[in-house]
Amino acid sequence: MKVEIINLLSDLWLDTLTNIRHDVYQTPDYLILEARRTQTIPEAVYIQKDDKVLLIPYLLRQCDSMISDELLTSDIFDIVSPYGYPGILASSAVANSPQFFDEAIKSFKEILQAKGVCSVFLRLHPILNQDLVQVCSPDFTQNGQTVSIDLNLSESELWAHTRKGHQSTINKCKRLGFTARVVSFEEYYDEFIAIYEETMNRVQAQQSYYFDNSYFTGLLDLGEKLHLCIVEFESQVICASLFFECCGIIQAHLGGTKNEFLRQSPFNLLLHHVRLWGKERGNEYLHIGGGIGGSTTDTLYTFKSGFSRQRHDFLTMRLITDEVKYHYLVELRAKALNTQAKLLYQSKFFPTYRAAITVED
Repeated sequence: MKVEIINLLSDLWLDTLTNIRHDVYQTPDYLILEARRTQTIPEAVYIQKDDKVLLIPYLLRQCDSMISDELLTSDIFDIVSPYGYPGILASSAVANSPQFFDEAIKSFKEILQAKGVCSVFLRLHPILNQDLVQVCSPDFTQNGQTVSIDLNLSESELWAHTRKGHQSTINKCKRLGFTARVVSFEEYYDEFIAIYEETMNRVQAQQSYYFDNSYFTGLLDLGEKLHLCIVEFESQVICASLFFECCGIIQAHLGGTKNEFLRQSPFNLLLHHVRLWGKERGNEYLHIGGGIGGSTTDTLYTFKSGFSRQRHDFLTMRLITDEVKYHYLVELRAKALNTQAKLLYQSKFFPTYRAAITVED
């Protein structure tokens, strides 16, 4: 079995993308963008045996950012997925070989442990990893569900699978004179940024949903894989959202609506337009995600679920690759928060040593 850590310039990375269906989240351009944003190192582990291939992209983080350097006796790292659903790229033969997958994950842990990595947190891809999760690895954690729209359906079927309330809203937007179209992100850059920031402020979003200017300009490097859909009314943009397109999969990325048009719900028209646009281009899925943190009970999930009957399990992989270093960091974190380690473990946050909560004794 071939197991190695590779960087973005590796031919193995590009060859794997050529031979295995993938998404934007696994491309070097996207990993570079995320690494710059998070000040991490983009890498992947490549594992191969005969026709069975795994590519696991990730961001390498140093753990001294949340624990004093003075308390660390050596460099300790962990790895995390870039924003979105990078998952694990796997050749078709992997799903039929659970033994290979188990051996591969064991090797994955070993090579990372040798690198000084103590934990792994990866978000699986709800579509590309559907077959893989049937291997039933105990390292997969169920986090909820996501929604995608089946673009193989006819237009009438897409409409029939749309909640009645959404249908009414889409028709109302059309009667009001709202129009939707896909445009160049670069051309409508300023309008999008204004709408997105206004939306994040309105919903009081977590800091992780705010991105600086360098991030948005970096998205332009994705080229033809990036699209912007806007809704206009009387020559002004009132709603906008970014989408990725790769290998027949369209992913909703970031978007929002102007406050003054919130009551009319133009985002319904936007998603309706994108699914018809995506279908016309021959795509198979429009993946619009789930609720916050994978929730299936919040208003965001309720909104998205009104556009389709198609659901996907959203899973994460959570691994402790070095028990000693992991629990050492938890003890240091507990000390920094002036609490007990056992209370941090009870929080269920992973990795535990990055828990942001303050737990009182």
